[in-house]
Amino acid sequence: MRLPSFAFVRVLAGLLLGWMVTAAHAELAITIDKGNFQPMPIAITDFAGADPEMNAQISAVITNNLKRSGVFQPIDKAAFIDKVTNFDATPNFASWKALNAQALVTGRVTKDASGKIKTEFRLWDVLSGQQIAGQQYVTDPTLWRRVSHIISDGVYTRLTGEKGFFDTHIVFVDETGPKDKRIKRLAIMDQDGANAHYLTKGDELAVTPRFSPTSQEVAYMAFGEGDPKVYILNIDTGQREVVGNFPGMTFSPRFSPDGQKVIMSLAQGAASNIYTMDLRSRTTTRLTDTPAIDTSPSYSPDGSQIVFESDRGGTQQVYVMSASGGPAKRISFGEGARYSTPVWSPKGDYIAFTRQKGGAFGIGIMKPDGSGERILTEGFHNEGPTWAPNGRYLMFFRDQGGAAGAKIFMVDVTGRVEIPVPTPSYGSDPAWSPLLN
Repeated sequence: MRLPSFAFVRVLAGLLLGWMVTAAHAELAITIDKGNFQPMPIAITDFAGADPEMNAQISAVITNNLKRSGVFQPIDKAAFIDKVTNFDATPNFASWKALNAQALVTGRVTKDASGKIKTEFRLWDVLSGQQIAGQQYVTDPTLWRRVSHIISDGVYTRLTGEKGFFDTHIVFVDETGPKDKRIKRLAIMDQDGANAHYLTKGDELAVTPRFSPTSQEVAYMAFGEGDPKVYILNIDTGQREVVGNFPGMTFSPRFSPDGQKVIMSLAQGAASNIYTMDLRSRTTTRLTDTPAIDTSPSYSPDGSQIVFESDRGGTQQVYVMSASGGPAKRISFGEGARYSTPVWSPKGDYIAFTRQKGGAFGIGIMKPDGSGERILTEGFHNEGPTWAPNGRYLMFFRDQGGAAGAKIFMVDVTGRVEIPVPTPSYGSDPAWSPLLN
């Protein structure tokens, strides 16, 4: 099956013409982790240019991104006093101060003779009256939404000091049909739910997609004829290959940080152990050897350790061990709780997990030594956390109960932000890509 190409990920970089202006004396910034945090009021104007519809769309995507982050409070355009029609002119900062705006985003979109568009933006510190960032991009007009995400990342990074997460994809399991006969296909979308389309046909059950950290590839499991198989799908070309034919069940395939290995759990009888496969040599290495169920492995960002879930102690708990195998240390100790689906943050500072206690399922985080456990959100059935590439946000899915299906949500590491992520139908098991640019 030929899939829509995502080669524009590299094309955009080749077409980028950038300039960055940063005033050394400007101090406008926002501290995300402070206890009495308040979102920063920010004004995003409609971009100037000859295509009012596209200009408004770009502004709307940037506004939506920054609002969804929970870090910014975009000011309603209906309140604007100054519409900023001249991109080259210095804004009238008094009119923005009157609205309590601390930051201002202005922009312009123009088209050259070849049909390409040049999108420019400027970020202003309203209080000091200084431009603190700016950039321009030359691209095909069809990439206006990608440019909007990249601009959003630029604003977020400049004002928070942290990497952005807007120019990313989400692969997830799209679920349609009656609950007892669900069709589960892999689908991909932008992180805000836009541009969703299918990656698999639906003639086999596809689950547990996981992005490669180094390329536009996804590892996943498919239940078709015979034993379940682990596949690697190239999103650019639509080509897929079988990782290996393993006897029995295979669970939770995930790439190593360098993209050279896949780690997974293989069932043998009543036990399930963790193996790695070198994708070049196709050799497998067994990392655990117990009569228990060891599954859901995830590498630390430096590749030196692995976190996984196991019932070797009698209940599902989270363990950490060396990436080469050996003794494992239990790190989850919530009283009366079971832990599953652990995944290491890209920053290495936290491990996310699903915790079941009583009748509630929580999505939480803890430090790699098990300390500092915090539940970010709790509900009827939450599961499957996946990290944004900047390590500040998680997506997960929540079963609605009854005849309804699962929906995808985003939460930040403070628990202040929790918002739904729109999908065409029911959606589960999200996997967040690295930054595309």
